[in-house]
Amino acid sequence: MPGITLGDTVPNLEVETTQKNFKLHDYFANSWTVLFSHPGDFTPVCTTELGAMGKYAHEFEQRGVKLLGLSCDDIQSHKDWIPDIEAFTPGGKVTYPIIADPNKEIIPQLNMIDPIENGPSRALHIVGPDCKIKLSFLYPSTTGRNMDEVLRALDSLLIAAKHKNKIATPVNWKPDEPVVISPAVSDEEAKKLFPQGFKTAELPSKKGYLRVADVS
Repeated sequence: MPGITLGDTVPNLEVETTQKNFKLHDYFANSWTVLFSHPGDFTPVCTTELGAMGKYAHEFEQRGVKLLGLSCDDIQSHKDWIPDIEAFTPGGKVTYPIIADPNKEIIPQLNMIDPIENGPSRALHIVGPDCKIKLSFLYPSTTGRNMDEVLRALDSLLIAAKHKNKIATPVNWKPDEPVVISPAVSDEEAKKLFPQGFKTAELPSKKGYLRVADVS
């Protein structure tokens, strides 16, 4: 995709939302944020997704992570849409702000464009406290998000950041499962970083690059 991507700083746009107006960097400050976009209000997949975000809000709150939606309609349309969202998903109360972008000026600056349909996309950025994009998902219009995967990916980013990216999470990793040690970390450093010990997989290549450790 053209535009901002992993590692880039999100532009400090001033946005109008269903709660108040603010600059993005002020909202991102001192926390992680899940920023998610939608092509338009009163659309079926988006209605289910915003409700799911509301239902999972406590999971994000427990992690100290903010939610911020964006849809390509005006504030009044958003406010009129919210009752539908909450009615369809019991427990899915919309407590997070939703950005208005009726002229579709914000969404291209955030690189939330569907290159196939050449218009607003169902995209998601996980933004760090430094206002940089740490992970992005881009979905076609036919496919709704998997909220469990969003949480799993977020947990991976959080634990990697906690350990200063000295570790990574393997395939299908979930919290409390073992992680792998970065190849950039020597065995000597690993012994200091992981005093509880680590295991090196015995592989046909005899290369000791796959090291597994338990961390919290």
